Amino acid sequence: MIRTMRRSRILLFVVLVSMVALVAAGCGKSDSSSGQQDSQALSGSIQVAGSTSVQPLSEELASAFSAKNPDVQVDVAGGGSSAGIKAAQEGTADIGASSRELKPEETGLEATVIAKDGIAIIVNPANQVSELTLDQAKKIYTGQIKNWKEVNGKDAPIALVTREEGSGTRGAFEELVLGKDVKIDNSKAIVQGSTGAVRTAVENDPNAIGYISMGSLNQKVKAVKIEGVDPTEPNVLNGSYKISRPFLYLTKGKPEALAKAFIDFVLSPEGQKVVGEEFVPVK
Repeated sequence: MIRTMRRSRILLFVVLVSMVALVAAGCGKSDSSSGQQDSQALSGSIQVAGSTSVQPLSEELASAFSAKNPDVQVDVAGGGSSAGIKAAQEGTADIGASSRELKPEETGLEATVIAKDGIAIIVNPANQVSELTLDQAKKIYTGQIKNWKEVNGKDAPIALVTREEGSGTRGAFEELVLGKDVKIDNSKAIVQGSTGAVRTAVENDPNAIGYISMGSLNQKVKAVKIEGVDPTEPNVLNGSYKISRPFLYLTKGKPEALAKAFIDFVLSPEGQKVVGEEFVPVK
């Protein structure tokens, strides 16, 4: 009798354990299914268009984002900051890219700073001039200073090199160095269509001066100090280097869907690591 009772208790215990295991397994399946739904893969395409200064960075960021989200295609195009702002306003691009601040009349946009960039004034390494004031830089590019000897250099005419009109780098340089409504006279300068072309022109002419993105500096040109301050990442972040600008992503209203996912990635530690390879991260 006692043996029979023991067997009954053991059988009951086994049944209870089995029921608990089944319930636990069921809960596990439910969590797994829910987790799979929460991590649903992104898919589709987005268009980023605008500043040619931001374009190479956007391409690197797009590549890194697509590696994590293979079903998302990020198309990156140039056209200049003004074109990017207009594309964002009109909705012809999901994200507009600008390498300058928005003007008061450029409304209806949500601006996100994704990076900062200093604009370096460059000369040929053979040039003995290693420092300029903002006023001297302004007078050089407005034609008031025409010879290097006027800024403690050798007796030689200054060869001005500039970007094309519509370039975000040129627009930022004119605003930050020359002042509001002051423009570079193309007839007195060599006009180049890209940062690389400006750098090459200065590299090949001992009397040339140009300006390029700080992230594009190399050993073949020399960046001059401005007001005694070098164009370096810490000096851009602390505000002591005055010729600096933001890189902006622009959306028509708050970013949504894939545009938001991409911008969130750009501001993430992984995205900012990509930014930091050539420019100044903001996070």
